Amino acid sequence: MEKIKVREASYSDAQVIVEFQIEMARESEGIELEESVLSMGIRAVFEDHTKGRYYVSEVNGIVVASLMTTYEWSDWRNGMVLWIQSVYVSPEHRKSGIFKKMYLFLKELVSGSDLYRGIRLYVDTGNTPALKVYEAIGMDGDHYKVYEWMK
Repeated sequence: MEKIKVREASYSDAQVIVEFQIEMARESEGIELEESVLSMGIRAVFEDHTKGRYYVSEVNGIVVASLMTTYEWSDWRNGMVLWIQSVYVSPEHRKSGIFKKMYLFLKELVSGSDLYRGIRLYVDTGNTPALKVYEAIGMDGDHYKVYEWMK
């Protein structure tokens, strides 16, 4: 029986998070990330938690998944909304409840805090497997559509 543990990531997890993000970008968007830029970006989050936080999931002591949360202030709710970003679960551990366990970990964090008001994420509309996972855990994707401009 595999033991799944979700925890906030530590700096010692940075390299595996780099590897996960390189794979995630290849899989989800077909792009190659520049590892040196990515490494600096990940280190920046560990050095300044106002940028976000990383969480990892371990199976039998081995990190098999990661995600990052960032913050959005909601004046409507007078509180912070956590955004889930950069989700990656290693292929051999997909469809085993890893992301659900990570989501429930964050949901408990939000539920137990007076600061947080909810959780959001965005997903490529063509990423059907991810859409099914998010719907299965009770997230609603019908309310907003996210638009962006990136330099």
